[in-house]
Amino acid sequence: MAKALIIIDMQNDFVHGLLGTNEAKAMLPRLVKKLDEIVAEGAVDLIFTQDTHAENYLETQEGRNLPVEHCIKKTQGWQIVPELQKFIPRAKAVIEKKAFGSTRLPSLLKPYEVVEFAGVCTDICVVSNALLIKAFYPEQRIQIDAACCAGSSPEAHLKALDVMKNCQCKIINAD
Repeated sequence: MAKALIIIDMQNDFVHGLLGTNEAKAMLPRLVKKLDEIVAEGAVDLIFTQDTHAENYLETQEGRNLPVEHCIKKTQGWQIVPELQKFIPRAKAVIEKKAFGSTRLPSLLKPYEVVEFAGVCTDICVVSNALLIKAFYPEQRIQIDAACCAGSSPEAHLKALDVMKNCQCKIINAD
């Protein structure tokens, strides 16, 4: 079975930096363990996304609604967290995305029977990308590893998982 694991926006600003949360920090070791196991098996393709903004971020619609400069291209906050750097060479792709959802992602995921999502924020970019893929490929199996996702808050995380479940995404590793 062809499977892809999409690791959404595991960047310094969302884990250790300006928009980091305790939940993202707590989830990170679980994600590292999962990736260690997947790489050892070699049966899953990894795809990373990077939230990517320009220096004029505060002038964009997103910047006006979330006036915190983050993930500015080529800055330390934009980089994938150090704990995941060892997996980058194994990735099929690292996609820079300028919005919550990646318009490039659907073209990479057509051949997969199962597409799994992990990363941050469950309630913003994870849900956006999962539902985008579900819209493109309604018969594709989409699953969300709840233990390897973190939201902007614990409540927002749970609400986003409910939304994805209601849209026929399979939620795995939920407590």
